[in-house]
Amino acid sequence: MKMDSVDLDVVDILYKTIEELEDILHGGQLSCNHVDEVWPNLFLGDMHMSHDRYGLWRLGITHVLNAAHGKMCCKGRDDFYGTTVKYYGVPANDLPTFDISPFFYPSAHYIHEALTTTGAKVFVHCAMGLSRSAALVLAYLMINCNYSLVDAILKVKEKRWIFPNRGFLKQLITLNSELYCKSESK
Repeated sequence: MKMDSVDLDVVDILYKTIEELEDILHGGQLSCNHVDEVWPNLFLGDMHMSHDRYGLWRLGITHVLNAAHGKMCCKGRDDFYGTTVKYYGVPANDLPTFDISPFFYPSAHYIHEALTTTGAKVFVHCAMGLSRSAALVLAYLMINCNYSLVDAILKVKEKRWIFPNRGFLKQLITLNSELYCKSESK
């Protein structure tokens, strides 16, 4: 099968190794904020910000996705934020062996549904706002905004430094391939 230059570009985007993705992740600005707006009305941050109800209120946050739900440092729940904020918890561990992929589509759906609501703003967090929550935001951009994994990483990195662990990167690579194959079969 002959591959033209467009096909080679696709191969380059689709078949990045974990090491190549880590090189991309290492570059760029190193934001150390507790929260950053990484996409219109989509905020990525850490547990410090998740505990700051006044700060979330000032940002206009209406939805919270906790990617470390039930963990010692991130015990968020519905009643903590009151009736004006909707809460969704993902009980993910930040370990390369943890399978976060079953949460890609439900989290992307939660974010998408929220962002299609007028005036809504979504805050996605984990302990540090670098790995678990970043993986779910990347999955959202891939699933709902048709970004490749590399493009999603580059988009988020315009606003915040992220570094999903190697296991999450591997699962995002798989998602990237699945989404590409699905788009090609249409």
